[in-house]
Amino acid sequence: MLGRMLNVMGYETSFANDGMQAIEMYRDAHQKEKTYDLVILDLTVPGGMGGAEAIPELLKIDSKVKAVVSSGYSNDPIMANYQDYGLFGVIPKPYTKDQLAELLKRIFG
Repeated sequence: MLGRMLNVMGYETSFANDGMQAIEMYRDAHQKEKTYDLVILDLTVPGGMGGAEAIPELLKIDSKVKAVVSSGYSNDPIMANYQDYGLFGVIPKPYTKDQLAELLKRIFG
């Protein structure tokens, strides 16, 4: 659903199954100097690496990575204090296209 919303807004998207794959994809793109404009990570991924574990690794690859986490668990400390984790924003689930657009507007200006 997120991909559809982003595509309708004119963004090109890529998807990873979990944080580990996202790290690999980001590292590969960064090495080719074709970094992603934004990374949206799910805070928790059942059976895989979630955003909480992935963001420190992404920051090691690129200290300027623009990353956002999304979660249905609004009481997680990362959701309340996202800047402390090197994130550019959070978007609590469920969210609408308008809420996503507002987040992107705040990040990209």
